[in-house]
Amino acid sequence: MTRLLDVTAPVRLLAEAAALAVRLLTGRSPHPVHAAALLRADGDGLAVSATDGALTVRLRVPATVHEPGEVLVSRRGLADTIAGLDAPEARLVAEGSRMAVRVPGARFALPVLADVWPPAAVLPPQTGRAPGPELRTAAAAVAGAASREHALPIFTGVRVRAVAGGMSLLATDRYRLAVATVPVEAPAPFDALVPAGLLARVAPVLGRAETVGLHAAGELFGLSWPGGSVTTPTLGDTYPDLQFDRLLDVTPECVVEVDADALAHAVDRAAAYAGQQGRVTLQSIEGALLVQARDPLRGESEETVKATVRSGQATRCYQARLLADALGAFPGEIVQLRVQPALRATEVTTATADLRYLIVPMRQPDPA
Repeated sequence: MTRLLDVTAPVRLLAEAAALAVRLLTGRSPHPVHAAALLRADGDGLAVSATDGALTVRLRVPATVHEPGEVLVSRRGLADTIAGLDAPEARLVAEGSRMAVRVPGARFALPVLADVWPPAAVLPPQTGRAPGPELRTAAAAVAGAASREHALPIFTGVRVRAVAGGMSLLATDRYRLAVATVPVEAPAPFDALVPAGLLARVAPVLGRAETVGLHAAGELFGLSWPGGSVTTPTLGDTYPDLQFDRLLDVTPECVVEVDADALAHAVDRAAAYAGQQGRVTLQSIEGALLVQARDPLRGESEETVKATVRSGQATRCYQARLLADALGAFPGEIVQLRVQPALRATEVTTATADLRYLIVPMRQPDPA
């Protein structure tokens, strides 16, 4: 591998790129080279690339290139070294078996890895563009509803589907379901099941970009923004449409409008009394929601939260954690709780319905 690299780069931007590569690539691999970062200096500046054998991250840092070339160094070592620098710029120089990181008054050196850079996935062709802030909000909210249990991989993904005029994101862990819609410019249809963990980790970066490129082809899905991209294999077959269409066909017997933050705080306080099952009860009463929890060992709580009951009356029990997650997806907003009969899922949404969050109620406890 060529080692004639000599480049000067802004420390802040280089540190952000190195830290992002570490944060996005969390998977463990038996191959040491998958813990590396490839630094390549060329006519466009400095490129930082990394892969864990599945996910591939490519980032671009503006830099002054004194000598083009490339080196392979530890990803974590690079991030830790750059993060500790207190200088506006750093000079990276390949020096035999080391890559020196120089700032005024100090020099640090990372071993250059002898391994050959492994094959990495190529970013698929662009299929559309989405507004970054809206995509960030949707990705963060929906990814949180995916399962973290890898025994059933299909539930660890987010279904990303683009059709004419927009794109939907959907995830479920079988006890809750979240679906959001995002406007897309010039979309080509695609349907992919994308790892939820990746979307959650990359969401903050997407929010800083005015527009984000969407890329899909075959079994690969990618996102790009000014200065970077990620490419990941999809998780295989997507969700069955018919079943999820039925779940999303909500017919409420009671509709309540309430401030999401106020209710979330009340649920958080009640959770301390919710027992081992984390059971919190919501009861619609005139002009309010009654939030209750009780546990033989911890005691009991009861609190009213101002609300508007649009129709019907209902009492439902929920797991506090799932209810808090659903409300947390709507910070600062007035939400509608659309309560369906029996144990059918309750929908939490807003008037625009750009994001819909469904949670399955728990069975009512047996009378003491």
